[in-house]
Amino acid sequence: MSGNEFRFFLSCDINLPVTFRIERLEGSLPSISNSPNSEVNSTTEDRRAELYVECTLYIDGAPFGLPTRTRLESAGPSYCWNELITLSTKYRDLTGHSQLALTVWDVSCGKDEGLIGGATILLFNNKKQLKTGKQKLRLWPGKVADGSFPTTTPGKVPRYERGELERLEKLVNKYERGQIQCVDWLDRLAFKTMEKIKERENSRSGNSHLYLVVDFCCFEHRVVFQESGANFLLPSPIASTNEIVTVWDPEVGKINPSEHKQLKLARSLTRGIIDRDLKPSSNERKSIQRILKYPPTRTLSGDERQLLWKFRFSLMSEKRALTKFLQCVEWSDIQEAKQALELMGRWEVIDFCDALELLSPVFESEEVRAYAVSVLERADDEELQCYLLQLVQALRFERSDKSRLSHFLVQRALCNIEFASFLRWYVAVELHDPAYAKRFYCTYEILEENMMKLSAGVNGDEDGIKLWQSLVRQTELTAQLCSIMRDVRNVRGNTKKIEKLRQLLSGLLSELTYFEEPIRSPLAPGVMITGIVPSESSIFKSALHPLRLTFRTANGGSCKIIFKKGDDIRQDQLVVQMVSLMDRLLKLENLDLHLTPYKVLATGQDEGMLEFIPSRSLAQILSEHRSITSYLQKFHPDEHGPFGITAACLETFIKSCAGYSVITYILGIGDRHLDNLLLRDDGRLFHVDFGFILGRDPKPFPPPMKLCKEMVEAMGGAESQYYTRFKSYCCEAYNILRKSSNLILNLFHLMAGSNIPDIASDPEKGILKLQEKFRLDLDDEACVHFFQDLINESVSALFPQMVETIHRWAQYWR
Repeated sequence: MSGNEFRFFLSCDINLPVTFRIERLEGSLPSISNSPNSEVNSTTEDRRAELYVECTLYIDGAPFGLPTRTRLESAGPSYCWNELITLSTKYRDLTGHSQLALTVWDVSCGKDEGLIGGATILLFNNKKQLKTGKQKLRLWPGKVADGSFPTTTPGKVPRYERGELERLEKLVNKYERGQIQCVDWLDRLAFKTMEKIKERENSRSGNSHLYLVVDFCCFEHRVVFQESGANFLLPSPIASTNEIVTVWDPEVGKINPSEHKQLKLARSLTRGIIDRDLKPSSNERKSIQRILKYPPTRTLSGDERQLLWKFRFSLMSEKRALTKFLQCVEWSDIQEAKQALELMGRWEVIDFCDALELLSPVFESEEVRAYAVSVLERADDEELQCYLLQLVQALRFERSDKSRLSHFLVQRALCNIEFASFLRWYVAVELHDPAYAKRFYCTYEILEENMMKLSAGVNGDEDGIKLWQSLVRQTELTAQLCSIMRDVRNVRGNTKKIEKLRQLLSGLLSELTYFEEPIRSPLAPGVMITGIVPSESSIFKSALHPLRLTFRTANGGSCKIIFKKGDDIRQDQLVVQMVSLMDRLLKLENLDLHLTPYKVLATGQDEGMLEFIPSRSLAQILSEHRSITSYLQKFHPDEHGPFGITAACLETFIKSCAGYSVITYILGIGDRHLDNLLLRDDGRLFHVDFGFILGRDPKPFPPPMKLCKEMVEAMGGAESQYYTRFKSYCCEAYNILRKSSNLILNLFHLMAGSNIPDIASDPEKGILKLQEKFRLDLDDEACVHFFQDLINESVSALFPQMVETIHRWAQYWR
């Protein structure tokens, strides 16, 4: 709630009885002579007065309802009733001039009741707000409380008589209502000083006033007087004061104690024997199935948590239910946590996707996280490598530096050098994070120490020392490439830069032309590279001047990479990992959309390597060939084929367009233009440069799908059968990926603590945006119609075409 926002309840809407508490009487009672019939003479101090308080509600000066009395109190000099009074009148029946008349009586005087004094208090203040918290009323000695309006016995101390004590009492009232924030050490000092001031004030001569302390009920928000029905005649008293009221509620965000108590009673472990035999009814079973379909980002309500806990024994055979059940556990309760862990050990083994969810920051229990690792131990290296980037990020959420997860990753790395290479790079990049540098360095040390201990023959012919050195040489190589880029950037002109690069590789840095020992390629550790080919290396014409390097391989081949310095490519690394994962998920459903998940590896915060895929941007193709069709005809001509192209090439183009259209929509990839859409000679289209994801886009009014009109024209237009086939592939791929939405959401949730720009800015918002793209509220058939509408909306969007033209002009004059 913002500081300028004022929330309130209307009194006419509160259908609750008026409730308050009579707390105590402060001050010294006046001297009362003993009864004349007393047989034994005694002093005033020998007799204890027996007091009670009579409470009467007056509305507009007339009594409303019967008077209510407290119990008798004869506790000596301090009279403390602390009794809750509940009237039959409800708040909605009150008027703006409602007041409470309180009279103190003494019944110890004999037959007749002795009058001590009385006072009245209005229930609403001058701003028409219901009074709440403790109120200290000054009694009028020897007078019955007068309920007429205006009253002759006001309990409020006149302003001219108020001193320091009254001011402090008012502040204490605000403090107890939660309007002044608690500061424990300062509060203790303040209250101690206030007690001294109170004693000093009471000890003054002539201070013989009696005070009655009454505590009125408090509500979540302030209560403003409003008569039942529309009231257009009376202006709002709050609006007319031009006063901004700040309401501080210390209970915001905290657990509701009554709800928590109810849950504790309902989930009492003594009911465990009964719960074992409980079976959900038909409606309860439907509710449970609905809960199990919730995405991992959704928080369960109190009733939903209670439902899952109640039927926990019958859910043990449902593996999807474990992660939801563990969210229901009150981990601060030792007995409840113990039972939950016992059930977890006997639960149906969960899938790898759910194990990833248990490694998210939501689950703090070390036993739960260790269980998740035990599930991941069943995965093979290929599948585990798909999630390795997120598993390294999950180390942030562990309870210790040497966690079960870190040891598991290291043990897997010892058996697979490719796995070890990526693990080392992923950990090394995070060493720049000051908050978690120690933790990642600890994992790095464990990996180094264990790998150095490996004996020869366990991993091929190399021993552990040589294997580790082969990985260290990767870092040395990237350091040399950074040095080259610094030297090349000082040269003007792209042609001269390329000449300088080749001179360095052939001259001063000739050791890079032929390595003394082969080095494992950072992008593909299974490939051994032996040197750089200077004549085939070049520099891209762009602001950062990335290097395009051709490496010789040990088997006589070559591989091309792009090396960037000055740009954080961790976001590109994440997106390409998602493309690779989605490609794998689609192929598992026998749908190959000919995607191009090229390799990306961040080797530092502002440097990294990318696999070079021979291709041309759509901007170049359209500039030289005017259409995509003409370009494809050059490489795959067929007089009898569709549009003069072979059917296989056109099918490849359509499938790749469909695949990337769906993926860029789900990941919310922005800043699409014809320069970052590339086309390979075999017809495969793919995207590069992922500087904007999860809905961020520097261009105004971006279309929901990144589908340009040139792509549609290459399929024969929006009315052709090939365009219809394209839409069919899109819908099929979308529904397949929706089935794995939990996996994708869990992977992004594990990246919440990373320093990737578009995630770190607002992790929760980004993940919710991603979740929205899956439309989990729709079934498969409804999603087909939904996605077709998206495609039609994107194709008909004319504004992006104008932006594309402006961008092309900017590229031309760059």
